[in-house]
Amino acid sequence: MNLTLFILSTILMSCNVIWIVFFTEMIQDQHWAQKIFYIHVPLAWVGFLSYFFVMLAGISYLFSKDLKYDRIGHAAAEIGTLFTGLVLVTGPIWATPIWGQPWVWEPRLITTLVLFLIYVGYFILRSIGIYRQRLALICAIVGIIAFFNIPIIFASVDFWAADIQNHPKRVMSQQPSHVLAPFFFSLFSFTMLFFTMLLFKIRILYLQDMNAPHDAGDFSLLEKDLK
Repeated sequence: MNLTLFILSTILMSCNVIWIVFFTEMIQDQHWAQKIFYIHVPLAWVGFLSYFFVMLAGISYLFSKDLKYDRIGHAAAEIGTLFTGLVLVTGPIWATPIWGQPWVWEPRLITTLVLFLIYVGYFILRSIGIYRQRLALICAIVGIIAFFNIPIIFASVDFWAADIQNHPKRVMSQQPSHVLAPFFFSLFSFTMLFFTMLLFKIRILYLQDMNAPHDAGDFSLLEKDLK
């Protein structure tokens, strides 16, 4: 199943890149920067989707104390942080020719950067030698709290006055079909990539848990996880 998903995801992403590079139209005055749009927004979508999974896994762990939910949250957090980092890279690439500068201290960029830094702290926390169950508990709480920043990012263009932000309001419904078709195909391709990466990363974390030394309390949880 994982291999099938990997092959499907690879085919979709290959077709996606070919469509974006060779067949999407370039808007006047934006030229090649316009093509970043088809990558930048799906990257943000996958980042948000990943953090949604972190939140769900965190809630599940708080109720069950089952380490498999900690692994799901850990895997989703890694993917979300990777893609959010790519959002912060591709955004300035687009902004440089469009805004005339790569970075503007405006609400959506600031709140996205804050989210990224929260998860940098999340992984610093995971690198500290804390008792496994306590680490899972703390990370679950952090993942749940951090998710509340995502609605703020999404709605930031509505919360703050237009004169202090550069991002346009959400106008996807007004886009022509030759823009929407590759955009939604890219969204789908990146979503499939997310699930592929998530399953592979969960498997890696599971094997790491099985091979790592554990305290007595951890063994009881791992035995529960195997049932």
